[in-house]
Amino acid sequence: MADVKKIATRESYGNALVELGKEHDDLVVLDADLAEATKTGIFKEAFPDRHFDFGIAEANMIGAAAGMSTAGLVPFASTFAMFAAGRAFEQVRNTLGYPHLNVKIGATHGGISVGEDGASHQCCEDFALMRTIPGMVVICPSDDVEAKAAVKAAYEHKGPVYLRFGRLAVPVINDTPDYKFELGKGITLRDGKDITVVATGLMVAEALDAAKALADEGIDVRVINIHTIKPLDEELILKAAKETGKIVTAEEHNIIGGLGEAVCSCLAEKCPTPVRRIGVNDEFGHSGPAAALLKQFGLSAEHIAEVVREMVK
Repeated sequence: MADVKKIATRESYGNALVELGKEHDDLVVLDADLAEATKTGIFKEAFPDRHFDFGIAEANMIGAAAGMSTAGLVPFASTFAMFAAGRAFEQVRNTLGYPHLNVKIGATHGGISVGEDGASHQCCEDFALMRTIPGMVVICPSDDVEAKAAVKAAYEHKGPVYLRFGRLAVPVINDTPDYKFELGKGITLRDGKDITVVATGLMVAEALDAAKALADEGIDVRVINIHTIKPLDEELILKAAKETGKIVTAEEHNIIGGLGEAVCSCLAEKCPTPVRRIGVNDEFGHSGPAAALLKQFGLSAEHIAEVVREMVK
């Protein structure tokens, strides 16, 4: 996809906040000494009085966001996924989730593609952690277009939302006139009858590439983009399972607790179907170039195609 425009979804996050900030005076942005990396610095430049830097104190930031929300503001608390979901988990659970407060968490630098920062920063557990909090919406957009739409939808939703964005620039795949983002609703990007690949985040583009390659081999692959991991679009998943008979899930996350397990839980209870999960196989990452790490951990179109071939046989 060298000829396709690529943008990191963390850039999309910063730009979307500015656009929303122009329309809504109650939107405020909080950060934990990472405004340049999370791209909330773009908002800070536009609205310096509505941007608050809490230093390296993520738990305190979440507590402040909770307080701001009770005063009628709509806070977007921003930091790396490892710190938002990991370090501040207790505060997210007890201070935001339990009272169901209207706070949005902008978690950037999710997954293996953080690259050279290494295992300590490569958060592949955040979907699992956030899915366990009652009432928490969990979103992982696939590209620039979807990320901007997700930020807007998160603002409009009343209640806590976890948004995961990436460090790596990814192909823009949703720049179409008919694109529509709706919380809790997946999107069928490509129809097919032999097997379905259900993907989220940067794995959506990889799934599309795999489907195109497999079409040349006579394998007809349906591709579904699940941008909202919770609540899951069970209706769309069940329809695909009944019509294609086999499912492959693909995510930049541990295969434990993420999209794959959400899909498996749905199918096990309502429509038992063969499933293969593609993701990080219950291991930590390590430092290295993002593109090389994605290939090493099997988060690539080539690996998706390999798994699909095995499944259809």
